[in-house]
Amino acid sequence: MAIIPRWLRIPRPKSFLYIMSLRTGAEMISLSMIFNKITGFYGLLAILTGFHLSPLQLCMYLYSLGALVLIAFLMPHIRKQSPFQCLALAWFYLIDTVVNTAFTSAFAVTWFLAVSADESHTHIPSSAPGSGTIDDTAGFTNPKNNLSKSAGAARDAVAAAAAAGTPSVGHGVGIEESIPSLIVVVLLTLIRVYFILVMMAFARQVLRQHMYTSPSSKLQVHMDGSSDAPADDPFAIGKSGGQGWKGKLGRIMVKVGRSYWLGGQADDDWARGLHGRFRSRKLVSGPPGTLERERRARSGTGPPVPPPNLVKG
Repeated sequence: MAIIPRWLRIPRPKSFLYIMSLRTGAEMISLSMIFNKITGFYGLLAILTGFHLSPLQLCMYLYSLGALVLIAFLMPHIRKQSPFQCLALAWFYLIDTVVNTAFTSAFAVTWFLAVSADESHTHIPSSAPGSGTIDDTAGFTNPKNNLSKSAGAARDAVAAAAAAGTPSVGHGVGIEESIPSLIVVVLLTLIRVYFILVMMAFARQVLRQHMYTSPSSKLQVHMDGSSDAPADDPFAIGKSGGQGWKGKLGRIMVKVGRSYWLGGQADDDWARGLHGRFRSRKLVSGPPGTLERERRARSGTGPPVPPPNLVKG
């Protein structure tokens, strides 16, 4: 199998924002997810006040509530550095990003349609997701007190002419006031992508660190960077982590992107730091050969006895 060029590989951050460790970054990212998902709980409380939720909003709030429970369960394992839980958290963050992007895109489309409808003095198309809720709560697409009716005849004529147009996403995006909102959405999406790389890099670090310290592991890491051999699968059948449903799910998670999770990268900082722990830091004291003579004296393998015919000079 051909080796993927380094510039084509998925970026592997070695720190969070270049000032914190990956573990600290994973904890901060997970904490931000918890604050983000709490909105789902408060969104469901709005039903008790009689507020009408669209099916899309209800799905989003229910998903946020389930995600909140899952994150609260997985987050403590970041400090414990549990391989299965950390890998599951990285995958869930990736899936959550895709789901959130889908929800954001749906609401963004409806919002731009609302802005376009306001410009053309029409209603939001009913086919838009969540159009009914936005049309009722936006405040400008269908206001209760329509002041345009009390305007002059010229204002009515302009409104009638504009009403002939049909709201569209392109028209809503092209409005000057919509450009800052679009820029903010793009920037937040890029930040989210960076957070994905951090979570995946931390999970990869935990996996390889676990395999490197495992007594039964056959992983051999050469610190000169010449080895690119894959690590053993910690969820393989027969290993402690490969038992039960966790083992099956772990093998599925590792199988997707196996070269990333288990691919050999001997220049990782975790390997250098871990390798240094097993190096002897005992300083050599005394004249050269002192430690060797002590070792031979303890084992009874001292220097050979000189032959009897040896004559001293």
